[in-house]
Amino acid sequence: MIKTVPKIFLTAHWKHLAMLNYEIEPSALAPFVPAGTELEPWNGKMLVSVVGFLFLDTRVFGVPIPFHRDFEEVNLRFYVRRKAEDGWRRGVVFIKEIVPHASIAFVARKIYHEPYVALPMAHRIEGTPGLLKSVEYSWRSGGRPNTLRLAARGEAQLLRERSEAEFITEHYWGYNAQRDGSTLEYRVEHPRWHVYETGEAYFDCDVANFYGVRFRDSLSCKPASAFLAEGSLITVYRGRRVAP
Repeated sequence: MIKTVPKIFLTAHWKHLAMLNYEIEPSALAPFVPAGTELEPWNGKMLVSVVGFLFLDTRVFGVPIPFHRDFEEVNLRFYVRRKAEDGWRRGVVFIKEIVPHASIAFVARKIYHEPYVALPMAHRIEGTPGLLKSVEYSWRSGGRPNTLRLAARGEAQLLRERSEAEFITEHYWGYNAQRDGSTLEYRVEHPRWHVYETGEAYFDCDVANFYGVRFRDSLSCKPASAFLAEGSLITVYRGRRVAP
């Protein structure tokens, strides 16, 4: 049987990924789990992550979009898996994704039914490749500034096998619940990333109003873990609907 190779939808460099990870009750995530997938715990704990990073040299179907190649994103996500013909596929589900351009949010909502919103955003990076000092991502919502900041410690290191950082970063599938109740599955390719330990993790956000009351307690606590990833070139393939 000849397998059809999915077409490439998007390529970009994801750089300077600041990841804050929080423990959360499975019941808080249950309404967001797409059909045909199940929650995937880490050492018996359910995690939700706030992730800020840069999209650089973004190309859709191989074409750079003028004035929309480089931009920030901050997303809230959690982790699932789906049993496919080739075994378990470990993936990510997004609860909300923030970008600074309305056109980018529109395309993502239209093609993938991704929960994107467009808001004023900014970032600040201190340090050099391989020796970052700190990264900061901010956005404005309801007249209020919101900030995600990580300070790095030491040099970037390869991911350790079976570490929490490996669990967080080594999910190569995305899953979105569609309006008709089906699930869209798409693949994301990138090499294993180098990561930094962090000396400071800071997250200031009106969680209840922005993400919902169900996330307020978890995201208002100290994160269970935090790390900074160097990032790399990534490839996102066209999605396909999968049976529940």
